[in-house]
Amino acid sequence: MSDRKQTDFLADKEAMCIKNDTISDVLFEEYGVNRGLRDLNGRGVLTGLTRISDIVSFKNEDGMRIPCDGELWYRGYPVEELVAESEGVCGFEETAYLLLFGEKPGKKEFEDFKSCLGEYRRLPPDFIRDVIMKAPSKDIMNSMTRSILTLASYDDTVNSGKLEDTIRQCLQLIAVFPELAVYSYHAYNHYKNYGSMIIHNPDPKLSAAENFLYMLRADGKYTELEAKVLDVALMLHMEHGGGNNSTFTTRVVTSSGSDTYSTIAAAMSSLKGPKHGGANIKVMEMMQDIREHVSDCTDKDEVRSYLDKILDKQAFDGKGLIYGIGHAVYSISDPRERILKSYVEQLAEEKGRENDLLLYRNVEELAPELIAEKRNVYKGVSPNVDFYSGFVYSMLGIPVELYTPLFAVARVAGWSAHRVEELIGTSKIIRPAYMSVMERK
Repeated sequence: MSDRKQTDFLADKEAMCIKNDTISDVLFEEYGVNRGLRDLNGRGVLTGLTRISDIVSFKNEDGMRIPCDGELWYRGYPVEELVAESEGVCGFEETAYLLLFGEKPGKKEFEDFKSCLGEYRRLPPDFIRDVIMKAPSKDIMNSMTRSILTLASYDDTVNSGKLEDTIRQCLQLIAVFPELAVYSYHAYNHYKNYGSMIIHNPDPKLSAAENFLYMLRADGKYTELEAKVLDVALMLHMEHGGGNNSTFTTRVVTSSGSDTYSTIAAAMSSLKGPKHGGANIKVMEMMQDIREHVSDCTDKDEVRSYLDKILDKQAFDGKGLIYGIGHAVYSISDPRERILKSYVEQLAEEKGRENDLLLYRNVEELAPELIAEKRNVYKGVSPNVDFYSGFVYSMLGIPVELYTPLFAVARVAGWSAHRVEELIGTSKIIRPAYMSVMERK
């Protein structure tokens, strides 16, 4: 078949799929089926129970649901408390222990846990050469997923089904995720962009945040503030209520009896979707677009005018969205954004990026007002964690290709906790029902 015939064939089949697979909104309403497992108010349909985390965005007062400042709880502790109490740059490790085992570690327990992760940071011999450097891709998430599935080949207990083996596998993946991300990027940058190949072996004494910066940078150097900010960012991204798409994927695949590597690979495939893990990249692109079209980013009237055009689909990507503003759950505020913002201010001062920070502040102030004026929003809107996270990564010199992989470096801890909870809590496979609206021929 010629290229022209192939093109015509695929165009014809595309039209057939659209014709035969489109289901009217009317039918969803008629049968009371919630698209995307969300009700008309955007609330997720309950599909399970968890003790791992919780999100609060409304309070009940006199029988009424009243929007409130958002709260994020890990194992009964507010995330603000965990961040405030974290010592040095090991907050991610402290919180990973809490999420996985349900209790805060004692001093001896935590030292043993860090030592265990340090030992697990070693990849199998020649794995970097034979797996990561082969067929590198700009899509680092795909490269990491391939590596995760390949690691199963090095584990003789991959299908043992024993909880002890599952916990070890989860800890090993948590430990090596920074390497999988950074090495996959360096391989891509070397073979595709003709950049220098940099391979720093991880230091078992360093935290995940420190190792990420150490392995990423040619000189391996970083400041204490840089490591601290990245550590906090990892803490804020490692878990989010259990109802997000990739965590639900973890639960679904786990319930089928599949192995740890396949389960985490499936979660990676979910997270890489732009509707889930790539929001901070859109924020960065939008901010750059604003800089290019607004002559004075300190002029609120000029910024407001351009944001107005974005909402009217007359500017940026034509989608009518101000990225980083609003969240599916939070209304008045996102607790992760509130926490990250204070560190952003410190880092912007250290990096001399105060002017960029001023633009973010102006958008943060003006966008909710404009959205309230132009949209019928049933709840308030506010900046979410993605609003500032891309700016943080930019100031840390982290390439855009690593933004979503860095999300995965954090979230693998939450996925692991939910996998363990699913294994212990139920023996039933998750099997949702779909109502057929097929026409009998």
